[in-house]
Amino acid sequence: QVQLVESGGGLVQVGGSLRLSCAAPEDIFSRHTMGWFRQDPGQEREPVAAVSRSGTLSYYTTSVEGRFTISRDNVNQTVSLEMNGLQPEDTAVYHCAAIELPADIGFTNALKYGGYIFRAWGQGTQVTVTA
Repeated sequence: QVQLVESGGGLVQVGGSLRLSCAAPEDIFSRHTMGWFRQDPGQEREPVAAVSRSGTLSYYTTSVEGRFTISRDNVNQTVSLEMNGLQPEDTAVYHCAAIELPADIGFTNALKYGGYIFRAWGQGTQVTVTA
């Protein structure tokens, strides 16, 4: 199983900002959509944001739209998640992932309705937002 290497995360107060970064092997990074997922104990894993291989398409779950920005650096094989205006409900373990999307249902629908396959996964980084 290919491991992705995450950095960033930590403890921040409400309204604060954090930046997560993830490095991937070139053969994985260049062939896949890259995304950030989060999971709290007892909760389902949720796709937070994703960016297509070319970087031209992006997806955000509704609760983070306007606050989070995903970007990818195709030269250095890294994907980042800039998180602003953090709220307590953003508290979770955040995982970087390389995912494969089906060709027939569109980028947004695949992320929104779970039509993707994980090809690589990071160990996760904790983000905690305190009031």
